[in-house]
Amino acid sequence: MCGIAGILNLRPAAPPVRAAELELMAAKLAHRGPDGSGVYVDPQGRCGLAFRRLAIIDLVSGAQPLANESGRIWVAFNGEIYNFRALRSDLERVGHHFATQSDTEVLVHLYEQYGADGCRQLAGMFAFACWDEERGRLILVRDRFGKKPLHYAVHDSRLYFASELKAILALPGMPRRLAPQALHEYLIYQYVPAPHAIYAGFRKLPPGHLLEIEPVTTSRAAATPRIDDLTPRAYWCLDPAPFHGSYAEALDQLNVLLRRAVERRLVADVPLGAFLSGGLDSSIVVALMVQLGVRPLRTFSMGFTDPQYDETRFARRVAAHFGTEHHEHLVVPEAHTILAQLAWHYDEPFADSSAIPTYYVSHWTRQHVTVALTGDGGDELFAGYDRYRAAALAERFDLVPGAVRRVLAALAGWLPHAQPRSWGHRTYRFAQALAAPPADRYLSWVNVFPPALLATGYRPEFAATLALDAPLDWFRGLYEAAPGPAANRAIRTDFASYLPFDLLTKVDIASMACGLECRAPFLDHELASFAAALPLAWRLKGGGKHILRDWAADKLPPAVLRRPKMGFGVPVGRWFRAELRDTLRTHLLARDGLSMRIFRPEWLAQLVEGHLSGRANYEHALWALLMLEYWQRQWAPLDLADLP
Repeated sequence: MCGIAGILNLRPAAPPVRAAELELMAAKLAHRGPDGSGVYVDPQGRCGLAFRRLAIIDLVSGAQPLANESGRIWVAFNGEIYNFRALRSDLERVGHHFATQSDTEVLVHLYEQYGADGCRQLAGMFAFACWDEERGRLILVRDRFGKKPLHYAVHDSRLYFASELKAILALPGMPRRLAPQALHEYLIYQYVPAPHAIYAGFRKLPPGHLLEIEPVTTSRAAATPRIDDLTPRAYWCLDPAPFHGSYAEALDQLNVLLRRAVERRLVADVPLGAFLSGGLDSSIVVALMVQLGVRPLRTFSMGFTDPQYDETRFARRVAAHFGTEHHEHLVVPEAHTILAQLAWHYDEPFADSSAIPTYYVSHWTRQHVTVALTGDGGDELFAGYDRYRAAALAERFDLVPGAVRRVLAALAGWLPHAQPRSWGHRTYRFAQALAAPPADRYLSWVNVFPPALLATGYRPEFAATLALDAPLDWFRGLYEAAPGPAANRAIRTDFASYLPFDLLTKVDIASMACGLECRAPFLDHELASFAAALPLAWRLKGGGKHILRDWAADKLPPAVLRRPKMGFGVPVGRWFRAELRDTLRTHLLARDGLSMRIFRPEWLAQLVEGHLSGRANYEHALWALLMLEYWQRQWAPLDLADLP
């Protein structure tokens, strides 16, 4: 697990790439790789690669950038390749020679043998750059699910790329102009979805994609490519054939795939542990680690003083059941330190408040181990969220005449819904969207700011710069392209949006900020394809994760199997009315704030005071605005006077 960066000249007239530039970029990624660094510069100055190392496998000879035996092909790689030993054996049988024991070296020989499409054979999490000196070709690749990030930008006849935006922004003269449309997307979703980035001229490589670039070689050739001229192509998508076996056969296959997924992720030359919430997914991972002989097994949990959000009692039961060496800590809202830190680490505005406990648990875990396994992905693969069952129920209401559904939606406003996680709040969110088309209905359950609310709040001059419906069209496109009934469409939409751009981004940045590698067995691509192929009922019924619960029936404590999903939530709504009350007002209502530049002041004040008074619950929207303010103060994206 590491950080990578690099520069590619897109025209011969561009100045040669210098090692000092690469070292400057790598220095900004030191937290991702505290164990070493390296740079490579092409002999002709056309390309350069930079690397920061977190040593996990082959601690002695696994340094990067790394070349093949001829020195023609170079790689800078972030991640882990879990099947590298099998790939290495295959490549050795056809004549390739290896100089190290690292998984990185497999990448250069795989490219030699199969070209860019060799990445289809990889099992793991990865983002890497491969430079072919002879052909003058650069290839950027990102893993299937988007566990490892890769950003790029075009400026002054050069392509820049890095694991984190801050490595590119570190270079003198690099522009950091805010992209208003990306800001609009952030306010709706609490993240900026790939391929977009918060800065104009920047992009994120989408999951399961690769980008091949061959620089212009003559001065009389066409103009330098712009960022929009570089078109990534997909090398993988989740589209399995339906499973046709029996339920018993599915359980047997699930057992094989779960065990293999965890076993693959135990390959390391450093200590391993696990995040343990006491929920089904993380408990299954711990159970399998115990079965596979991890000793001692260290487990880590974060808790809250608010019992509505605290899961530590469940984690303790699982830890006691398996005899793990268990560690737990409480989260407290230390806004002035943690929020500024998060704004620096995430580079873009990012509003998933569970980044706070994720950062803390990563920090404490890193004091004991270098690698931690997680339960990420289990909800999206095995229908664990309540909203999937809500989607199935709402689909039945679609048979009711539209006039009746509109009346029910109107009546929902009378429900008491100011308290999150209450029956009234859940019922209100379900009912108020009954009259909407299925895709828009699902969007209303997962967005942060309802688009209609944003439209009333934006300053007219800012709204005029936006394609207001573009983010909605993107989401509708994902939903409508998914197969099957509403619940399956919701699952597949989350898999293409919320999972990579929120959950996996959150875990990667929070854990790597602490120099910790996180591995997610549920996001093994073979296991994911199997889960997506199962009949929906085998996943959805019985409160969700039906087949997982059946598989785990004789492996986990009964209390874990029966407990409803709690989620890794944070009580920010209550914090805003207590510890963070002054922080909220100070940041959001400041005249020099970004929020005041894009929203009408009276609308913004009503939003803040409506929540603080307890009349309404705007916790997620206000958190998104608060993190936006911390982000803009940290990164100064532009002269605010440049906004309309």
